[in-house]
Amino acid sequence: MLKKGYSLKVPGLRPVSAGGVATEHSVLLVAGEASGDLHGSNLVKALRRLRPETRFTGIGGPRMVQAGVRVLVPSSDMAVVGLTEVFKKVPRILAAFNTVKRTLKRHRPSLVVLIDYPDFNLRVAKHAGRAGIPVLYFISPQVWAWRKGRVRTIARRVDSMAVILPFERDFYQGYGIPVTYVGHPLLDVCPPVKDRPQAARLLGIDTGGPVIGLLPGSRTEEIRNLMPPMTGSVRLLADRYPSLRCLLPLAPTVKEALVRSYIPGDLPIEIYRKDFYTLLNACDAAMVASGTATLEAALMQTPMVIAYKVSGLSYQVGKLVISPQPIGLANLVAGGNYFPELIQYQVTPERLYT
Repeated sequence: MLKKGYSLKVPGLRPVSAGGVATEHSVLLVAGEASGDLHGSNLVKALRRLRPETRFTGIGGPRMVQAGVRVLVPSSDMAVVGLTEVFKKVPRILAAFNTVKRTLKRHRPSLVVLIDYPDFNLRVAKHAGRAGIPVLYFISPQVWAWRKGRVRTIARRVDSMAVILPFERDFYQGYGIPVTYVGHPLLDVCPPVKDRPQAARLLGIDTGGPVIGLLPGSRTEEIRNLMPPMTGSVRLLADRYPSLRCLLPLAPTVKEALVRSYIPGDLPIEIYRKDFYTLLNACDAAMVASGTATLEAALMQTPMVIAYKVSGLSYQVGKLVISPQPIGLANLVAGGNYFPELIQYQVTPERLYT
């Protein structure tokens, strides 16, 4: 996942201050959503190869648990999209923050690794700094896209950045922040691309008609906002293509009952828990929530339309602070509008269909 030779010896790390004894090679990780759980789990595996004796605790999901992290708070309690939607989860987020503060005080890890999730993680960084615990930020917040003023907070509270997009290195260097470009971790995760008929055979799928992927996101709000227009689009497609099949890969942090509650019984939508990349390969096209999944679909060479929808208030506030540019990670990495994007009121069954 990381460049060869990269280790816990990142630039700018401070020694743990007197007044507490750090546990040798103990790392606290904070990943607040499914993509962070994926990247955190692979980071842990890489670090274990470097230092097998390292102990890991923190906030994460099932993938980090499988990698050997003692998860204090599940990331499913934390995941939220939009500015106004966060209020619904304030009690859980506050409880998680207090858990992290107690861990910093009582167990004093030798390193804190923050993975995206900036509003929460920058507060964690503040308390880690007060305790003299070094902070590494892995997977940068998109401060270059919106709320750019946060970069000054990062400069004060974070010892080093490990960034995954090439232009992020120059951005942080411009603010005097120690930064290392480590490449995007998905390049180490995604398998070689299969041809569509081969992938379909592996899944036992008949390719007599079109195969469409539905990726409504990993957060409850994303699913609530995107499943209705996606299923509406499936109905339009099914009317045109009677042999249509739709595949919906479920993120580990998502409850299947939630997704099923949005699927009418007469639509040809099948839920999968496994073989995510094979599933993407088997699809002729996909509807994808803006996020990490857009880059995964691009790497699997799956044509897609990118959808982004939040509450009306979140959208109006967001327009004031987000710089005009592509919203899909795949388009951001590619440096252009290579995949069509539908934003907010554009996300309708008819637009997804066409």
